[in-house]
Amino acid sequence: MKKILFFPHLQMQSGHHQAAEALMDLVQQRYPDAEVKKIDLLSETNKLLEKVITTGYLQWIKLAPRLYSKTYKKLYFSQEPLDEQYIWHQPLFLHTLRRILKEEGPDLIFCTHSLPSCMLSKLKLAGQCLVPVVNVYTDFFVHDYWGHRGIDAHFLPTFESKEQLSKDRNVPGKLLVTGIPVNRKISRPRNSESPRQIHSKPVILLAGGNSGLGCPSRMFHELERVDDFQFVVLCGYNHRLYRKIESWNLPHIQPISYVTSREEMNDLYEAADALITKPGGVTVSEALRKRIPMFIHSALPGQEEMNLEILIPKGLVTRIDSSRPLAEQLRKTLTNPQHMQTWYKAMDAYADELMIQTDEQMMDVIEELLSPGDEKIQGIAPALKRRSITAT
Repeated sequence: MKKILFFPHLQMQSGHHQAAEALMDLVQQRYPDAEVKKIDLLSETNKLLEKVITTGYLQWIKLAPRLYSKTYKKLYFSQEPLDEQYIWHQPLFLHTLRRILKEEGPDLIFCTHSLPSCMLSKLKLAGQCLVPVVNVYTDFFVHDYWGHRGIDAHFLPTFESKEQLSKDRNVPGKLLVTGIPVNRKISRPRNSESPRQIHSKPVILLAGGNSGLGCPSRMFHELERVDDFQFVVLCGYNHRLYRKIESWNLPHIQPISYVTSREEMNDLYEAADALITKPGGVTVSEALRKRIPMFIHSALPGQEEMNLEILIPKGLVTRIDSSRPLAEQLRKTLTNPQHMQTWYKAMDAYADELMIQTDEQMMDVIEELLSPGDEKIQGIAPALKRRSITAT
């Protein structure tokens, strides 16, 4: 029986977890007897530390977004591969990883966050991990904290990210433009070549912010006065937002709490004419799979800001102008055939970049990684295995 480990980051629900769960679901569909397990390296190392970091991260973004953005870019874009550098927290996590590898005995490992990827790359380079390791990127860019030198395969979000890594001699692994993994229950449209037919009263799916770090409150007050659209607001765990919208008792605005079922989320996408959201990697990828026009109301500092810098030039999203009425922008865009045609062409161009077009093709790649001996996709060249590198 095969065992596959998935390493996201932190306990709170995020794109790291959703991408891991999408791949876990695929594996279990093809291999019902396989054991798949999701592990948070930080919690396994120190549960209190994980809680402190989670709380601190949310507060930092909320209270000092500009400082977080500057710190993020300085830390994660060092222009040096970090998997051969000494990092102060290295011994803490490497000790935990060695224990996990010994106890679990996995056949394959997926990292949907850079921390476990960097640490596992160090163990691979030191000859202390012989299991294939795959990086699964959950944003539309690749930063320098990801492990590179010891990683066997990379599931990349864009063609540009493949070009970036292919120029780096420190990246020996297989480079596959897969896009950001999306749960198979978020189904592809039956006729992907035809644009959506907009309802006479367009249905707008609005992601209000799962953790309270959502779109500006002024936007919700504006919705109260716009009744020629039907708004479905995804409130997530933001109970205060849910109660507020529910108290309005307006027929054209429907609040929905956290959606656990991917089938239910698929139905919501099916009914929507457009999505208003933040540029989180998995949410955007789900909308791209469903071919839903996207408007961006705001972006969290760091990852989402950088996603937006990639998505806008590609023509995949439109940023909402906060100085203009929301309804006016929605009407002008959704009723403009030329704009909509340009949007769908951009979606098609992005889809054409992907080397993996179906869930079956994704599973074929995973099957190859799980295959015995020489049939595996090998990412570490023999010369790298002989390097004198110490994982302390």
